[in-house]
Amino acid sequence: MKRFRLGLCLLACALVGRGEDLFFDRVADALTVAAPGGNIRARLSGTLEFERYDFQLPAPGLIETTRDHLFVPRLSVFVDAQFGQRLYAFVQVRADRGFDPGHRPSEVRLDEYALRYTPWKNGVFNVQAGRFATVVGNWTNRHLGWSNPLISAPLPYDYLTGIWDTDAVRSSLELLQWSHVEPGLSRGATAREKSLRVPILWGPSYVPGVAVSGDVGRLRYAAEVKFGSLSSRPEAWGHPREQRHHPTFSGRIGYRPNPTWDIGVSASGGSYLREFAARSVPAGYGRGDYRQLVIAQDIAFAWHHLQVWTEIFATRFEVPRVGDADTVAYYAEAKYKFTPRWFGAVRWNQQLFASIPDRGARTKWGHDVWRIDLAPGFRLTPHVQAKVQYSLQHGDSGQRDTTRTIASQFIVRF
Repeated sequence: MKRFRLGLCLLACALVGRGEDLFFDRVADALTVAAPGGNIRARLSGTLEFERYDFQLPAPGLIETTRDHLFVPRLSVFVDAQFGQRLYAFVQVRADRGFDPGHRPSEVRLDEYALRYTPWKNGVFNVQAGRFATVVGNWTNRHLGWSNPLISAPLPYDYLTGIWDTDAVRSSLELLQWSHVEPGLSRGATAREKSLRVPILWGPSYVPGVAVSGDVGRLRYAAEVKFGSLSSRPEAWGHPREQRHHPTFSGRIGYRPNPTWDIGVSASGGSYLREFAARSVPAGYGRGDYRQLVIAQDIAFAWHHLQVWTEIFATRFEVPRVGDADTVAYYAEAKYKFTPRWFGAVRWNQQLFASIPDRGARTKWGHDVWRIDLAPGFRLTPHVQAKVQYSLQHGDSGQRDTTRTIASQFIVRF
């Protein structure tokens, strides 16, 4: 690890040296191609990221490891291509140890790909098909490492609830056990249950589908049909056939009264159970009878060196043999640019759970949880950035009521 840190320092010193901007300008020119006349143009870009996490066990959020630390290298490559004035395509390829941080073998994945058609120049209507981030909310607009002021995702995107997408609940007591409210999980289930639970939204939700969007005056609209719910896991994104008979419909309406404000409302509905969960639903019912319903509101504000984002999600999981399991999650995030290079970010996150009927009484089906994230960042050059994040979480933390996580991130953009 000492050698790694020394290597990062040497890399940073080399990059901030004289001629760094010229070097990356030459790289950008070399990675850009255009046909004669400029009707076809394509550009390859990317980021090289190094992340380290130190935390108290069990590992928080979507991090999957039995160790109390984790090093995550990642190479992301983007291809953007414009074909005339109406067709645009983009692709994202990643090489890392899994979509979410974890101790896994290295792999190369095609995370995003889409083709967008814009029939009119005024942008009032666009249609795209492929695999891409959800239109719900506003975090997906900045979810990539270079654009995210912090390192981790907001709580609604990575806090695991007691909902499993692989099996249907047999009783309210079982749901409470899956949520860690009641003890009683078998040893085998305890060992693997983290890989079975799902959050409200799984990161940017790169689910295959079709979307339409456009701008009409100060209004911005977007709607999508995808083969997977907002909570679907990355393994399911590559198997759209699982939800071909139970698509998820989502949409967002945004309003921009001026350049400072952006206000949006989103909604989504679709089956969250995977194909092999059909064997465990009650007789006479199917996966499509149990949906995840989401209503969300988001606000973005920008003024001089200050940026603020908020999102709130009211979510209902329709649970077999139990009924409706409701939860509300929200966060408020702010970034302030102190100097052209230094910036800081802070985020308050919270998730609250409603009650379900349980043996003649009503019990919350999850532990209420809050988390605060603090992150200073330093942009060494227009192509090199470093961040450190401290997170303190209180809630569903196993043997501890409160846990802390320290993360660091170094990014080179080309």
